[in-house]
Amino acid sequence: GRGIDIDIENIDLEDTSVYAMIARGETDGLFQLESGGMKQFLRELVPNTLEDIIAGISLYRPGPMESIPTYVANKHNPALVRYKHPSLEPILNITYGCIVYQEQVMQIVQELGGYSLGRADLLRRAMSKKKHDVMEKEREAFVAGAQQTGVARETANQIFDEMSSFASYAFNKSHAAAYAFVSYQTAYLKCHYPREFMAALLTSVLDNTDKVIEYIGECNRMGIKVLPPDVNVSVEGFTVSGEE
Repeated sequence: GRGIDIDIENIDLEDTSVYAMIARGETDGLFQLESGGMKQFLRELVPNTLEDIIAGISLYRPGPMESIPTYVANKHNPALVRYKHPSLEPILNITYGCIVYQEQVMQIVQELGGYSLGRADLLRRAMSKKKHDVMEKEREAFVAGAQQTGVARETANQIFDEMSSFASYAFNKSHAAAYAFVSYQTAYLKCHYPREFMAALLTSVLDNTDKVIEYIGECNRMGIKVLPPDVNVSVEGFTVSGEE
């Protein structure tokens, strides 16, 4: 309504005001980020990069959730990061020592277990489908391969355990990255164009009374007045009127 043209594909991905809003848990209406548990997690995480949001979306799932306390603690205090073997560092440093993505599982079995890319993908698939019989066979292969690259048997088994318990729910990073980008785009609009964003959001949930009530409450919290229908101003959906 203000004649502003936003190129939503090319917004600043390092906008501190957007991350600050997300870190306060003010995420009602934001793609993937609006559940109560996710808000609490975002307040603890204090994301300040897109990488944090990608990881946040990936971690907030059954299985990976167990890593959330470690991830949060390690992000805020990098001195706490521990690697079971030095060769894990280049693979896991982006996620503060936690296995978060399927791609990391594949890199680990390639680097430490000497797997080919094809075999790494077969293991990833067996893990994501919870094929325990296949995984136990692969455990032997991974541990043997890891011993060849100088990883102790016990350590290799621990790493395999960590991958298995987690990989059945693991996200692939490319999927999470696409989600996180959309989450950030919605956050950017809410942060910089709050009235327009909330009007569009309310219009999108018109047939869901609970959501309308929830988002009107969010407008009140944001200091945006939601006026009653007015024959002189209103159109079919919610629109922005005046400067209030």
